[in-house]
Amino acid sequence: MATNDEAVSTLNNLIETLKDGVEGFRTAADGVTNAELKTLFSSYSQQRSQFSSELQGEVRALGGDPETTGSVAATLHRGWINIKSTVTGSDEHAVLAECERGEDSAVHNYQDAMKEDLPANVASLIQRQYGQIKEAHDRIRSLRDAK
Repeated sequence: MATNDEAVSTLNNLIETLKDGVEGFRTAADGVTNAELKTLFSSYSQQRSQFSSELQGEVRALGGDPETTGSVAATLHRGWINIKSTVTGSDEHAVLAECERGEDSAVHNYQDAMKEDLPANVASLIQRQYGQIKEAHDRIRSLRDAK
């Protein structure tokens, strides 16, 4: 079983990932004119915010200090860095491609977290969130391929 410090570190990494997704999807929503995409990106931003809050609660329960923001280094690593420059052109395919890149990183980070030996309740929460993140990733990829 992972120590509390290791579990907190894993959760904080996911919180950073989620915070980056909140900002990335918010930026994407602001950068497209298609009403359906705007709604979809806004809903994913809200979902990531909710997931982050859930994980912050788990960090507190483990006696740790939860992450409250994404980081510049994390953003670079997680693939959301190009979203701002992409949305200025309002090219829906390019925005979807950047969102998918950000989601690729989120999927990867969740997969890594699921390999950790975390408390059962935390592992279950991560697994549930992962399913919804993977679903979002696949939907975004599908939309991108259709454009």
